[in-house]
Amino acid sequence: MSILKEINELKKNKNAIVLAHNYQPEEIYQVADFVGDSLELAKVASEVVADIIVFCGVRFMAETAKILNPRKKVLLPAANAGCQMADMVNAEKVRELREKFPNAIVACYVNTTAETKTECDVCVTSANAVKVINSLTQNQIIFVPDKNLGSFVAKNSKKEIILADGYCYVHDCISIEDVEIVREQYPDAPILIHPESKREVVDMCDYVCSTSQMISVSKEIDAQTIVVGTEVGMLAKLRQEVPEKIFVPLKSNALCSDMKLTTLEMVRDCLAFEKNEIILDKEVMEKAKVCIDRMLLLS
Repeated sequence: MSILKEINELKKNKNAIVLAHNYQPEEIYQVADFVGDSLELAKVASEVVADIIVFCGVRFMAETAKILNPRKKVLLPAANAGCQMADMVNAEKVRELREKFPNAIVACYVNTTAETKTECDVCVTSANAVKVINSLTQNQIIFVPDKNLGSFVAKNSKKEIILADGYCYVHDCISIEDVEIVREQYPDAPILIHPESKREVVDMCDYVCSTSQMISVSKEIDAQTIVVGTEVGMLAKLRQEVPEKIFVPLKSNALCSDMKLTTLEMVRDCLAFEKNEIILDKEVMEKAKVCIDRMLLLS
């Protein structure tokens, strides 16, 4: 029996669903019931009817699925898949920022741990951050942890955005020189850039997009070749969704090692033995759910 057939049999027998982030290895797409960005996956997770959710991504994503489905079993195939950005802020740091700015509310990027979310007022993703922040009645917003996404929000909002000092090492490594090189190589190609990138890099590009928005924009724009500034795994998804166009990475070594940990063998084994389950304290889930629910309502 092939491993794909094994996984599909296990999914059927255990009433399980497999969710995968766009940055996952292309082989994982073959067994995923849904592939998307953080916002899409959060929405899907909030509507899941299966008994088991297998989350192919990193820990904060699986935690979000668990928070939205406290009575379901959520499994993370790559048990040690974390997020360096999420680790750059914690609940204590958020409390310190609140003390320093007592009139501000706290918006957290979804790339945060469940514990950090318990101290926040609203959650955002790269796809909805501007919309959610602009819909808030408060004027002063503490934005954690991503200073680059926060800077993009500040540029597109009249709110006072107080930035933390976190960042995504994959997107933060994309430089002005990288943009200049691809402009010279592909002068007619539009450049799509993820808002986790540096402000000066974002300002040089043509479209600022979450990963899901990269798909929709690529379908709409009149260009045969498109340069993509995000984690290189996204190119496989784009080529799958928009096969008639050519996609070129803005930076060919923009790679998230944690996102690439998941294998088909891990998916099979975690389902077969129901291991690597996400376990969260009930109080943590209840508190963290408040800011996630508010995001889903506002977006």
